[in-house]
Amino acid sequence: MKLSLWNKRILSSTRGRIIVLLRSSKQTVSELAQALDVSDNTIRTHLSSLERDGLVQQSGWKAGSRKPHHEYELTTEAEQLFPKSIGLIFNQFITVLNEQFSAEDSEKLFTEVAKRLAAETAENVKTSSLEERAQAGVDLVSALGGLAEVKKEDDHLLIEGTSCPVASIACEHKQVCQMLAHLISEITQAPVQE
Repeated sequence: MKLSLWNKRILSSTRGRIIVLLRSSKQTVSELAQALDVSDNTIRTHLSSLERDGLVQQSGWKAGSRKPHHEYELTTEAEQLFPKSIGLIFNQFITVLNEQFSAEDSEKLFTEVAKRLAAETAENVKTSSLEERAQAGVDLVSALGGLAEVKKEDDHLLIEGTSCPVASIACEHKQVCQMLAHLISEITQAPVQE
């Protein structure tokens, strides 16, 4: 069976849906049960299996109304369910690019890539509200393999990411983070600060 088919099958199951929920944040049994509309005992059974398989682990406690509850999170092994192999190729590509071009030319290339990635989405949402445009940007980042959400804080919007699609190369190549900021800015039609 192909890995991508296996991933689709597991991620659409109850256990897979638990993994997806835990990918965005730590959760308690009752939070998972409520999100998936199943009983706490069903969640405990699945969590036990996922812990045995090395995909989920307890990560602390969360205060409850009567007693504290265990929180669960994904293990490093579980992140392997979400493909990121393109990072190795992209990392080397950027290294060569930086060796062959000036910093200014390299920045221009990354800005152009961001514009092209954002173009269709930006066109589709250009008359939408700022919040809707920000959500469209987050949706595009999610389609690229990331995970983020839009939050409203006072007079501005905050995009908070829990999984970066380019994390494996962003440490070495800051231009990649700037490219994602340009991409969001193109879609939102607003300045973006990292």
